[in-house]
Amino acid sequence: MNGKSPKESTIIMTEIVLPNDTNTLGNLRGGKILHWMDIASAISSGKHSNAVVVTASVDNVSFENPIKLGDVVTITSKVTRVFNTSMETHLEVWAENLPSQTRYKCNEAYYTFVALDSNGKPKKCVPLIPETEVEMKMYDSALARRELRLVLAGRLKMHDSKELKKLFEATN
Repeated sequence: MNGKSPKESTIIMTEIVLPNDTNTLGNLRGGKILHWMDIASAISSGKHSNAVVVTASVDNVSFENPIKLGDVVTITSKVTRVFNTSMETHLEVWAENLPSQTRYKCNEAYYTFVALDSNGKPKKCVPLIPETEVEMKMYDSALARRELRLVLAGRLKMHDSKELKKLFEATN
């Protein structure tokens, strides 16, 4: 099973914020942006694995700036690491006000997806081969993020976490 470059699974999705997408303040609803981010990362993960994928986890979502009615939203999703049957994707969300030509970062997050075979069972994923320095950093740090997700989900004991222990030891 040959690996793939992160570039092969990078997707850019664009949406416009319409009145039905906003709250009473004229801001994009949080649930709507999470929905769009889920779609973007599902496409990215599906492209990488050549399979149907399902969301396994969403973490580290940061809402930095509100997105306003009429803004154009651009979501970039890229697979950062493949484990066995799961893949971590990193997303960045930017908004642009076309009349004022201002562009600003709104959200960032990590989503994890599991690839499924034709029977709906987890399927081994194609390995990821990071190429750039940034891709290698994201790839390396994904293991600690995975361990943290497993610890928080109660599927891994903190004392069994090698990467998280390294992080805590490095700060002491």
